[in-house]
Amino acid sequence: MTTTGADHATALTGPWWWSRWRSAVLDVGLALVSALECAAEGIPFARDAGIPLSAGIVFGLLAGSVLVLRRKWPIAVVLVAIAITPAQMGFLMGIVGLYTLAAAELPRRIIVALAGMSLLGTMIVTFVRVKQDMARGDLTLGDWFVPFAAVTTSLGLTAPPVLLGLYVGARRRLMESLRERADSLERELQLLAERAEERAEWARGEERTRIAREMHDVVAHRVSLMVVHAAALQAVARKDPEKAVRNAALVGDMGRQALTELREMLGVLRSGEAAQRRTAPASASASVPLAAVGVAAAAAASRVAEEEGPWLSELEVLIGQSAAAGMVVDLSVEGAVRSYTALIEQTAFRVVQEALTNVHKHAAGAKTHVRLAHRVAEIAMQVENEPPPEPASAASAGLPSGGNGLVGMRERVLGLGGVFVSGPTDAGGFRVSAVIPAA
Repeated sequence: MTTTGADHATALTGPWWWSRWRSAVLDVGLALVSALECAAEGIPFARDAGIPLSAGIVFGLLAGSVLVLRRKWPIAVVLVAIAITPAQMGFLMGIVGLYTLAAAELPRRIIVALAGMSLLGTMIVTFVRVKQDMARGDLTLGDWFVPFAAVTTSLGLTAPPVLLGLYVGARRRLMESLRERADSLERELQLLAERAEERAEWARGEERTRIAREMHDVVAHRVSLMVVHAAALQAVARKDPEKAVRNAALVGDMGRQALTELREMLGVLRSGEAAQRRTAPASASASVPLAAVGVAAAAAASRVAEEEGPWLSELEVLIGQSAAAGMVVDLSVEGAVRSYTALIEQTAFRVVQEALTNVHKHAAGAKTHVRLAHRVAEIAMQVENEPPPEPASAASAGLPSGGNGLVGMRERVLGLGGVFVSGPTDAGGFRVSAVIPAA
């Protein structure tokens, strides 16, 4: 992007009040020419006024050199030019001073007043001078020529510099406005880019959390059941071969289901990334933002959830799997069973699933009560387990805990505007409760 404002700021490198050295050289040159002009015009002025020629020349030099201040004090330059108009000197200073005055950012009433004073002074001086020339016989034209010469001369010395100065000043202000607008637009674009980067970083974090939660919910439950069945298989392998065969079959089924769900999740991520590559332009294909891939993956995951569930109707299968692993689970459903949106049913299912997984990890063998209530405007679920019969049973099963289960459940429920509560019971067990709005 451009750096218009920075370039404009660094351009102010001239001496004193000049913005550039070129402007200073121009003003000094004009002041030198004006001083020489006024010095030359001071000779006839000294003769007419009856003063020494040297005084007239010095006066002209000092008066003409005032033009060097035109950018700093244009009003003073114009006033000096008006003041020396009766001496018939300072024509260059008057023209350049009026131009600078009109181009400066001054109130229009001041410009009009000073331009009117200059016009009137030039008109009077020209009228008197032409009248004197005609009286001496230098001009033999009619009386009409005196006012005509006065008006045309005054207009010619006043109107062109004022109009040109107004035009240049308006154009300069327009360019300044465009420059400021470009600087403002550049700052806004930079701010938007920073905000976009912040939003992209936030989106990347959100998608990482979502992916981690999905992976945890998909894999943790079945792997936990596999570990429990494997421990039971090890315990009954020699005593009850038939039960050992059934447990081995269950472990195989759980492993295949876990691999299938894991493969589906990875396929969703790859399909989202591939879709992002197809929709991205060729020039940007080398660097696809992770946030865009995450959004595509989230959309694909939502489509998979809508098409494949899990659904609340599969709770009995879920509870049957836990019962097959040796857990005593009691399911009770209140209210009229009805369907909800895919996201609500998926969240409710995952809450029950993760709660049962925690029972397998931390209270193996404990009796568990699962309650599901269909209400008018919400759906409520509660998973409560009694104290485990053997406190060391969880440790003997070797089930690690990453501490993400309750966090994931809370994030899911709160994301839908629901209420999530978990904690130990007075009887020594643990209770997980959640309420999700039906809409």
